Amino acid sequence: EPRIPVPGHGAGLSRRPPGMAQQGSGAMLASGGLGFPPQNLARVVVWEWLNEHGRWRPYSAAVCHHIENVLKEDARGSVVLGQVDVQLAPYVIDLQSMHQFRQDTGTMRPVRRNFYDPSSAPGKGIVWEWENDNSSWTPYDMDICITIQNAYEKQHPWLDLSSLGFCYLIYFSSMSQMNRQTQRKRRLRRRMDLAYPLTMGSIPKSQSWPVGASTGTPCSCPQCLLVNSTRAASNAILASQRRKLYPGAVRQSSTFAGAALWPAGTGTAAVAGGTTKGEGLRVPGGAFAPSQSVPGGVPLPGLNNLNRPGTQRGAGLGARATVPPGVPALPVKNLNGTGPIHPALAGMTGILMCAAGLPVCLTRAPKPILHPPPVSKSDIKPVPGVNGICRKTKKKHLKKSKTPEDVVRRYIQKVKNPPDEDCTICMERLVTSSGYEGVLSHRGIKPELVGKLGKCGHMYHLLCLLAMYNNGNKDGSLQCPTCKAIYGEKTGTQPPGKMEFHLIPHSLPGYTDSKTIRIVYDIPTGIQGPEHPNPGKKFTARGFPRHCYLPDNEKGRKVLKLLIVAWDRRLIFTIGTSNTTGESDTVVWNEIHHKTEFGSNLTGHGYPDPNYLDNVLAELLAQGVSEATLKD
Repeated sequence: EPRIPVPGHGAGLSRRPPGMAQQGSGAMLASGGLGFPPQNLARVVVWEWLNEHGRWRPYSAAVCHHIENVLKEDARGSVVLGQVDVQLAPYVIDLQSMHQFRQDTGTMRPVRRNFYDPSSAPGKGIVWEWENDNSSWTPYDMDICITIQNAYEKQHPWLDLSSLGFCYLIYFSSMSQMNRQTQRKRRLRRRMDLAYPLTMGSIPKSQSWPVGASTGTPCSCPQCLLVNSTRAASNAILASQRRKLYPGAVRQSSTFAGAALWPAGTGTAAVAGGTTKGEGLRVPGGAFAPSQSVPGGVPLPGLNNLNRPGTQRGAGLGARATVPPGVPALPVKNLNGTGPIHPALAGMTGILMCAAGLPVCLTRAPKPILHPPPVSKSDIKPVPGVNGICRKTKKKHLKKSKTPEDVVRRYIQKVKNPPDEDCTICMERLVTSSGYEGVLSHRGIKPELVGKLGKCGHMYHLLCLLAMYNNGNKDGSLQCPTCKAIYGEKTGTQPPGKMEFHLIPHSLPGYTDSKTIRIVYDIPTGIQGPEHPNPGKKFTARGFPRHCYLPDNEKGRKVLKLLIVAWDRRLIFTIGTSNTTGESDTVVWNEIHHKTEFGSNLTGHGYPDPNYLDNVLAELLAQGVSEATLKD
């Protein structure tokens, strides 16, 4: 996502060893032949995302400029792609984890920051595209685009893409692409666009580690600590291994996402894109260090299989069948349902195993398991101890019985001799008149009157409390602006909708002995009411119905009961601006976290999460929804 058709996916490959060119006037280029300028020269920055076929797809130049601008301001921040391309409105990039998230589906994909020569196609703003079945144009992967442009500039009449994993011929005279197996032709075009951004300094070929991990104050979350410690340990081990096994070998590439493959015992290393015979550097047992060059020999093609098209990557992995007898082939992957393991950890594990001479197979990072297996209606049961299976909310009916003055006076005690300190609402001294004097006036409330809230004891001008109440939901409750203590029954501004809850016969990760409570929220689009930010204006409701999950145990059922209370009080959702897409006047969550990922925890919104139930109880309490509410 965004979904891009895959040219030639599933088709056979026409392979040649790296470096060999087909005879004739056309061009046959070796895979992995993209050049990079010296470290002290400028580079073109291209941001790319990993699609479901294991191929890195480039964002447009305009999007890359936007990402770079955000990166300069906050290397740990988020990039809302919809701000520069309306078609990418659901997407946001988290620069800390280097992942793209889709808000409405929860889909997560790795992204990376790649670098190219300024004289290449992206540096000139040149885009090569092919015509798909919908008669629209799809850009090629960046390495293919650069290869096509190089051949075009050298005035080759044709170009063979088989070395890049595609059985296609490009004919420049007719501007067409032909499938060598089916003979089918598609139109081709060369388009001028905005040049990609330039950057200077010593930069690796690609950057896929979390950006914020090495800048400023390190993140202290368990995931980042684990990633950073793993990276440091692996670097130390690899340096030691290289000194022992390959004296004099040049440095290793700073990124790794490929596979070390065992050869068939002939001194031939299996690599994506061809074979390199005896002059190649060989790890004992046949495992190659990724992107490592050989002293006095021929550089090895990079083993970054995720950079190769899906068909070629699959062919490379087929070499695993040659593992010597008695040596286990150990898959390294981002495990489903066992915790929020960062995909980079899999790469680090691969490096460690490769350095130890073990065969490694990196699998594609799994997609989040958002929903359980299909459940028949007969298997859906009511939740034990919870009345009903559905709650609906309608438009808010304001209580007319109490005036704002009555509400404020109900929860405060007058203070005759206030201390000489600030009122934290108007920031004037309590011994002076309220800052709202002349702005707000009510009979019976003088601007110098001070009151103390009953439970917490914080003091404010009465006129200030009245102004705060009038600026809120006016539901008969007050919330202390200092400690957030709630007086009365707090209600929210959640628009009308429906909440369903029932039991399904499946278990959540970490709760294998329990069934699962499924909550389904459904809110349609509508018109904002007087309590909303823009009364009379339409609001959107993206991603509904939203499915959420709780374990069917004592604490999970308690959380469900409190969530029902919060729903009835219109506290679950509100109307505002989405933090992920930047869209305004839309339905958003209202500070009570829900688990929307059923069988994994790749997005952080799933299981296992041993602290979630306690955390959500604390969040409900902050909204005035406590266990005492259930007893009432």
